[in-house]
Amino acid sequence: MRIFLTALLALLLIPPTAPAANIPVAPNGIALFQDYRNWEVIAPSYREDKQHIRVVLGNQIAVKAMRDKIRPVPDGAVLAKLAWTIKKHPKFPVATIPAAFAQVEFMVKDAVKYKDTGGWGYARFVGNDYKPYGKDAGFTRECVGCHMPVKDNDYLFTSYAAVP
Repeated sequence: MRIFLTALLALLLIPPTAPAANIPVAPNGIALFQDYRNWEVIAPSYREDKQHIRVVLGNQIAVKAMRDKIRPVPDGAVLAKLAWTIKKHPKFPVATIPAAFAQVEFMVKDAVKYKDTGGWGYARFVGNDYKPYGKDAGFTRECVGCHMPVKDNDYLFTSYAAVP
């Protein structure tokens, strides 16, 4: 299953990673993780209000925590949520497929550094050019505000999508 999902990601027109000398940085100092495309899939999702199909990836620490249902997630865990707009398949209209790449968002666990936002640092990079989201570091209030309903799950909506 992991091989299938990795191949699927490669086919979904993930934009190329920015050159190392020109790494985008969010207003709160979190830089685009250059290796996120090599991370393991944790779960797919769909956000109806945004009409986004999404795939949540994690670094090794995040994947282990998600698989083992460890809460709170340990420091060093990083989740990446990739999002695409959707369209109907041209030859099979009951199928919804990814269209344009919308964004990649990161959640970085550091209970001390990000204590004011539930132990998580947030970053969003929009479009194929990975434009950092937010005018200043205060954009993270939006993020943690959205995640408040799942505070008791360490601010996580996502669960590990186990494959039997």
